[in-house]
Amino acid sequence: MAAAGLGVKATPFTYAAHALAAVAAVLVLVWCVHFRGGLALEAQNKNLIFNVHPILMLIGYIILGSEAILIYRVFPTLNHNTAKLTHLILHAIATVLGAFGIYCAFKFHNESGIANLYSLHSWLGIGTISLYGIQWVFGFVTFFFPGAAPSVRRSALPWHALFGLFVYVLALATAELGFLEKLTFLESGGLDKYGAEAFLVNFTALVVVLFGASVVVAAVAPAHVEEPQGYAPIPVN
Repeated sequence: MAAAGLGVKATPFTYAAHALAAVAAVLVLVWCVHFRGGLALEAQNKNLIFNVHPILMLIGYIILGSEAILIYRVFPTLNHNTAKLTHLILHAIATVLGAFGIYCAFKFHNESGIANLYSLHSWLGIGTISLYGIQWVFGFVTFFFPGAAPSVRRSALPWHALFGLFVYVLALATAELGFLEKLTFLESGGLDKYGAEAFLVNFTALVVVLFGASVVVAAVAPAHVEEPQGYAPIPVN
C-alpha cells in the first residue's frame, strides 16, 4: 500500500532485481566452481556433491521463484491466463529444483557421515520448501484447475499473494543462514577470514538481500502508479 501511496512504480525494481539476480548467480557459480572445486552428483570428494546444493537453491529455487513472482510486473499487459500459467510453471520448476537441491545436501551429509537436520538453516529449509509446495498446490487448485468460483478467487488472491511473499522472505532468510553456516564451517577449518573466498561469500549474501528486497518492492508496487494494489485482477468469467 505504501509503495502505491508514494507513487513508486514496479518497473525500476524489476530492473534492479534482474541485475542483482545475474550478479548473485555469477557469484555463487564462481564460489562453487572456482573456490570449492566444481560440481558432481557422484565423487570421491563429497564436497563436490554439496556444491550442487547452493547453486540449485539460489539459481533454481530463489531466482526462478522470483521470476514467477515478477511475471505480473515484468509483463503487466500480458494476457492474464498466460501470465498465470507462466507463474505456475516457474514456481513448479523452482520447487522441483529446490527439492533436488535439498536432496543433494542430504546426500552429502549421508556420504560424509554428517548428521542431518541439526541446524536452524536445515529446519527452516525443510519448512520453507514444504510451505512452498503447499502454496503451489493451493494456487493450482484455486486459480488453475479445477478453479474456485470467481468470488472465492478474488477473496483468496490477496492471501495467496501475502503468504507467497512470506514464504519467499523465509526462503531468503534460509539462504542467508546457509551462507553464514557454510562460511563459519570453512573458517573453522582454516579458511582465511579476510581472504578472497570469505569476502566473496559475504558479498554474495549481501547481493541476495538486495535482490530479495527489490523483488518484494516490485511485487507490492503497482505496474503503473494509477493501478490498484495487488496482482492482476481475477476476471469474472
